[in-house]
Amino acid sequence: MGVKVLELDDDFRRARFLLPLNWKSRNMGNHMFGGNQASLADPVAAMACVHLFPEYRIWTRRLTVDFKRPGATDLELRFEFPPSLEAKVRDELATQGRSNPEFEYGYYLADGTQCTWIRCTVAIREAGFRRKTGIAARIAGPPEKK
Repeated sequence: MGVKVLELDDDFRRARFLLPLNWKSRNMGNHMFGGNQASLADPVAAMACVHLFPEYRIWTRRLTVDFKRPGATDLELRFEFPPSLEAKVRDELATQGRSNPEFEYGYYLADGTQCTWIRCTVAIREAGFRRKTGIAARIAGPPEKK
């Protein structure tokens, strides 16, 4: 995709990436393909969590992409892991052994206008966690809401 790293903190609490608009990423309307945006946005929050919570299993649980404006220029993805969210995750991990933090970040046009809004929920589980599947999941029933 030709992604360039513009900024990346050692602990991944802050990151900026440039997603270029070129012949490979341009759709028929001369704007950025939504799939390119989703592909880059998907692992960012999970990677930040891996750096901060390496002893846990981590994956993207849900990704919502809201295209507010057409991606008519190169796009800059801006991500930040707020200290308040990190504290909440640490507390949940200490008390429950799991957390599902929700991150909000986005893509910005060359003029600084946000064009795409991203909401990403990350699953953080203890190292030995195994999701119930098949018959075991049906017997256990739906997970409890907290």
